[in-house]
Amino acid sequence: MSSVNNIMARAWTRVGPQFMPFADAASADLPLGRLLRLSLFQVSVGMAMALMVGTLNRVMIVELGISAWIVAVAVALPLVFAPFRALIGFKSDHHRSYLGWRRVPYLWFGTLLQFGGLSIMPFALLILSGDTTGPLWIGHVASALSFLLVGAGMQTTQTAGLALATDLAPVETRPRVVALMYVMLLVGMVGSGFIFGLLLRDFNEVKLIQVVQGAASLTLAFNIVALWKQEARDPNRTRHAQSSPAFGASWRAFARTGRAKRFLVAVCLGTAAFSMQDIVLEPYGAEVLGLSVAETTSLTVLLAGGALAAYALAARMLAAGLDPYRLAGYGALMGLPAFALVIASGPLNAPILFGIGVALVGFGGGLFSVATLVAAMGLEEKGSHGLALGAWGAAHATAAGLAMSCGGLIRDGVGSLAQSGALGPVLNNTWAGYSAVYHIEVALLFATLIAIGPLARLARRDRSQAGLGLAEIPR
Repeated sequence: MSSVNNIMARAWTRVGPQFMPFADAASADLPLGRLLRLSLFQVSVGMAMALMVGTLNRVMIVELGISAWIVAVAVALPLVFAPFRALIGFKSDHHRSYLGWRRVPYLWFGTLLQFGGLSIMPFALLILSGDTTGPLWIGHVASALSFLLVGAGMQTTQTAGLALATDLAPVETRPRVVALMYVMLLVGMVGSGFIFGLLLRDFNEVKLIQVVQGAASLTLAFNIVALWKQEARDPNRTRHAQSSPAFGASWRAFARTGRAKRFLVAVCLGTAAFSMQDIVLEPYGAEVLGLSVAETTSLTVLLAGGALAAYALAARMLAAGLDPYRLAGYGALMGLPAFALVIASGPLNAPILFGIGVALVGFGGGLFSVATLVAAMGLEEKGSHGLALGAWGAAHATAAGLAMSCGGLIRDGVGSLAQSGALGPVLNNTWAGYSAVYHIEVALLFATLIAIGPLARLARRDRSQAGLGLAEIPR
């Protein structure tokens, strides 16, 4: 029996990396079990995102009867802290502590903020819905506080967690580690969204409280397991006697070169290009193509499937030595035919083109996100991963939030003008407002390519001059 077990073990060793594309993200210093455990913080962030943007978005409007504009403001509140991610990352780089930890305190306090916000959120929403004898303003204040706490916790946890993963991973495995972190974020979003939908199928207020507070408890449990014995204590590195540079001076040094500024501009443009359609995707399928609720819900699966394929491919291509700026450009290029198919699907009444376009949007956006995050790792200097990753996170999250808001406004504004006849008889139809959003995204993708092109050329020149591999992404 033992010989059979040995044969099976050797067989799984040979086929494992083939069927588990992220198995090679592990290393001697960061084995796969420890890496998967660390990635649980991404699962908790994905769970919070699915809860607020997906489940609660619908529950607040439909079941609780809260005004749509209040819901929109509440869902946007977590993005208030997105611009502070660079500061959070910088503080974690230079944290002073007698315990010798840099990242763990920020992971822990971010976790507590997420837990606190989710704990009070269902009660705040019930008050906001008017199902109470107390004053309604308390519901507004409590709901805003709960969403702000969750947003601050998500931004802090994700910034410190990605910085810790970068600290722990050897340079040669970082692209695959980044891809794995994105996959776990996707797993948290899709898996929890599906479970939340099942649990709240027969909605009542008690179930809402149980589901949201269950998510709070899981967040606390996941993040404790994720950070347990991950960062080695080094009191010399975090001693109070050491001088700590000012954030302003460090930021100016980071942004002194045109490369960092151009990179952040490219991140903002590309993220906005792929995110603006998020708010109008399912309404487009329903209103223009006549898709059912089940069919529009499956669009999320197509987006996620395209992104998952992109993460796996990006991990392999970056590990093989492809420059991350070039890969980000490939992602932006992929978005051009993707949005062309989406635009054409309306006038042609072709749902199959729409589905293919949505999958390609997910694929192009996935390539762009992973590649730019790996490139951000190459911008750090002297171990200051937190500042570089925080700058990327601030640009990414802020651009995504603003783009989604603008997408809804553009769709409503252009759609109203078109259906009133102000834009002429050709555009007097239901898809004109949506088409405007997608055409703007195409223009943003061209702007992204213009911004990122010189970065790819500079990276290639640096490699040719110094003979560098992926281990030395140009600084």
